[in-house]
Amino acid sequence: MIIFLLPIVLFCIFMSIRTLFIPNTIKGKLVSVDNFFYLCTVYLTVIIGFGLIYLILQLMGMAVLAEANHENRYNIFETSFYFSAMMLFSVGNGDVIPLGMGRMIAASEALIGYTLPAAFVAKVMFDREK
Repeated sequence: MIIFLLPIVLFCIFMSIRTLFIPNTIKGKLVSVDNFFYLCTVYLTVIIGFGLIYLILQLMGMAVLAEANHENRYNIFETSFYFSAMMLFSVGNGDVIPLGMGRMIAASEALIGYTLPAAFVAKVMFDREK
């Protein structure tokens, strides 16, 4: 039953990232509260989306994350979203380690994390030129 949530989560992540490539109605503003909240919303959506992917896979019994200092005694909810944020904003701290399929998911999230700022800056500059 939980596996049916994965396509929904992936769709939400895709739609959030897709908004970077659609013209924005806010024109002529480089730095604005609206743009800041827009970027925060995209980041939050991606963090929650990937966190849910890690969590769903863990709840299905697949080992995709392991904490380096604990032996199976950790909060999978907290760890899933923490790891998602660490992978999106950096490449992690090494305190949570992706396993198996989690490595490919983590690599995908890191790629998105590196491209989001560049895509956002390009979008703002492109919208300003119109």
